[in-house]
Amino acid sequence: MNFLRRLFTSPKADTPPPVPGESVEIEPRQTGGINRLPFGLHIGHLTNIGQVRERNEDALFTIESLAQYDYGYELFGLLIVADGMGGHQKGDVASAVAARATANYILKDVYLPCLLTNNQTSTTPPLNEVLVSSVQKTNALVQQMVPDGGTTLTAALVMGHNAYIAHVGDTRAYFFNQNKLKQVTQDHSLAQRLREIGQATPEQLAQVEHVLYRAIGHGSQIEVDTYIQHLPPGSSLLLCSDGLWKGINSNDTICELINTSATPQEACERLIAAANQNGGEDNITGIIVSMGIESQD
Repeated sequence: MNFLRRLFTSPKADTPPPVPGESVEIEPRQTGGINRLPFGLHIGHLTNIGQVRERNEDALFTIESLAQYDYGYELFGLLIVADGMGGHQKGDVASAVAARATANYILKDVYLPCLLTNNQTSTTPPLNEVLVSSVQKTNALVQQMVPDGGTTLTAALVMGHNAYIAHVGDTRAYFFNQNKLKQVTQDHSLAQRLREIGQATPEQLAQVEHVLYRAIGHGSQIEVDTYIQHLPPGSSLLLCSDGLWKGINSNDTICELINTSATPQEACERLIAAANQNGGEDNITGIIVSMGIESQD
């Protein structure tokens, strides 16, 4: 087993915001682009405090591995974004605990057994059940360790060419393929509920924009949404906090910045620069995993 990368980025691991007025370049690079990367998983990640907040309450975790044998290969990746609740005490601690705990439970219950058996056995619970259980245990731990804190959480477990996603709150997962962007997760916010009803005015939506009806650490029971997203060669998955998608506020711009980047890391840097250029009113975090093109050998 060859571990290519293991990284945990704490809420304090920031990059400086761009110079005010600095433009975000979206011209295509000289390489083949993010959809023409070589075989394997390619992960980019970045978190930034933004230009308004006094501390970063976002946390992220990524791990990737490749096991290659005479008879084939196995790709594995785990991506987690957590956004501590603004206005709540210890939101930065809650997000860090949630990211670490969820990673621990998933690695222990999914990854380590797969290393021993080389596959899932008939006695292994379905992956969506493992993800739900992991997030529910995380919820209990956050309540115990950070009783005054709360956080969103979006985790994506990549196995082969599928991403298994667990989601609570308004951090998001997007699927990017063939120059198109699709939102995979649904926000657990009051504003989203009002949009679904279709009876709210823009002013009413603005007043409840940051109000969540579901978050980690708020209540002994937590409902967890799960999704399965196929990731064909050349496609990408973006996980991000609301500071990114609200800061850019344009799916077309997000799509264009990803599409014209050479690597997932470059795409994350340009996305965060764009959100900062638009004011950087919140903490900004993004993780992108891209599927390389299959080898023709």
